[in-house]
Amino acid sequence: MASQISESTKIKFSTAFQRLWTASAASNLADGLLKTAAPLLATTLTKDPFWISTIAALSMLPWLFFAIPIGGLVDRINRRSMLAVANAFRLIAVLIIAISTGLELITLPILLGAVFIFGVGEVIYDTTLQSMMPEVLTKDQLDRGNARLQIVGTTLAEFVGAPVSGLLFAASIALPFYFGAGGILLAVVLVLAIPRAYSISDVPAKVKAPTGFWEDVRFGIRYLYEDKVLLKLVLLTSSIGFFFSASSSTMVLFLTETLQTPVALFGFIFAATAVGALVGSLIVPKLSERFGRTTTMAWSIFLSSVMVVIQGFSPNYLVAAALMGLSSTVITGWNILLMSTYHQIIPGELFGRIHGTRRTLVWGLMPIGALLGGVLASIDLRLPFIAGGVACSVLALWGFRFVVNLETAWTKKD
Repeated sequence: MASQISESTKIKFSTAFQRLWTASAASNLADGLLKTAAPLLATTLTKDPFWISTIAALSMLPWLFFAIPIGGLVDRINRRSMLAVANAFRLIAVLIIAISTGLELITLPILLGAVFIFGVGEVIYDTTLQSMMPEVLTKDQLDRGNARLQIVGTTLAEFVGAPVSGLLFAASIALPFYFGAGGILLAVVLVLAIPRAYSISDVPAKVKAPTGFWEDVRFGIRYLYEDKVLLKLVLLTSSIGFFFSASSSTMVLFLTETLQTPVALFGFIFAATAVGALVGSLIVPKLSERFGRTTTMAWSIFLSSVMVVIQGFSPNYLVAAALMGLSSTVITGWNILLMSTYHQIIPGELFGRIHGTRRTLVWGLMPIGALLGGVLASIDLRLPFIAGGVACSVLALWGFRFVVNLETAWTKKD
């Protein structure tokens, strides 16, 4: 049966994946609107680099607090329903910002609280989405399926959402948030259109163990700790992610204050990263086939780290946009292939717990990195890029051979 499924889906993606992809598209459009509008709104409330970096930190802090228990829930509750719950959290957060801004009641504490709630929804959404991917794709479709998800996300979030958000913000501060809320509401409707019996691949069916919830959660943590190859990869990505977060947490101030980027063009500047991400999404499956997945991953993370350093020396926002585009091309390749690798090596019925555990390490360190970026930016707004980029480059170079040899290591482990 599994072989028949594989043969029938090599050319055409399953209905379950197509509908998941459509729901994700609506969600990404809303994300693009909010990604541009939220930091711009923050700059109207404060110019302090520390508070700007705090906003970035709060968006990631839920990963530290909730990723592990949410991963446990994802493995026990219908994942289609969990996607709807995730978007409900995100919708509430955006409506809080939209209404309070429209009524001119928005304050920094309200914005911080809403960002945190939105972050909780993001944890649920991302953990559930990634847990469903091995169930709606066969193994030979993982690279292309993840790339396709990245392509639609990039196109709608960056090419449509981000530029439109900048224009809407210039017209009325509350507008992009109302439009974002509409996009999330549409995503809820589309999620409910996903078939209830969505699993089509040869991933083993989820079995509700007679163990308790927290015992299941502990099992996920123990699984990651005992798999030394997987643990080393997670620790490497956590360390690099920490310094990437430090470099980008005050980017809005770097663009608006140091490089004097006009507010109306803010979204278009981020469209440069979309171009890079789109290019990366299109070419990475072919590069993976040509040079091998792990070799492509190793070069991608190293080159993207070097690009961060170079961005810190940007003389104007046009050069910065070009460098952001190049960096986005290579980091997108890393993200797609890394996630495909996780989808292939982590058992599907355990994916939520293990994904939540590793994301607690990877994303849990990012808020601390973001605050470090705020401290560095208080000295000079270019310093987070230079210092953070150098640290990322050193780590990527140190782990280069390990990443290249990942496939061999997993083969030996099996």
